[in-house]
Amino acid sequence: MSEPPKDYTQQPSAPPLQYGTFQGVHNYPPPQPPVIGFPQPVPPPGASGGPSVSHYVHGYQAVPGYAIAEGRPVRERRLPCCGIGIGWFLFIIGFFLAAIPWYIGAFILICARYDHREKPGYIACLIAAILGTIAVIFGVTSDDWYWD
Repeated sequence: MSEPPKDYTQQPSAPPLQYGTFQGVHNYPPPQPPVIGFPQPVPPPGASGGPSVSHYVHGYQAVPGYAIAEGRPVRERRLPCCGIGIGWFLFIIGFFLAAIPWYIGAFILICARYDHREKPGYIACLIAAILGTIAVIFGVTSDDWYWD
């Protein structure tokens, strides 16, 4: 019953690699070496050494100070006239109907309530109506017309 004497001067062997997800994947790039050179990178103002608990109290926000809208997205109704809206429809039709729809669009812009998505079309009608009026004024007052 004699046992061989144990040699306590040997170094213990390295523990075997653990099985699981904590050892990383083999195709993942190794960590980058620290940056050397001038200027040294610095953290942004107000950043501390680690993640703050206050970011997670009310949900994580990508930019502090700007709230993220949560919940179902708001669906807006479809615009009339094949989705382009009344304003752009009046603008296009104004080229074919002697600019009368442009004046209607300008009137709607100035005097009526409208969808905020249709405002660019109404503004185009207003600009076209103003330019059309100027063209008519200069055309009528031109000296080239001889009325016999």
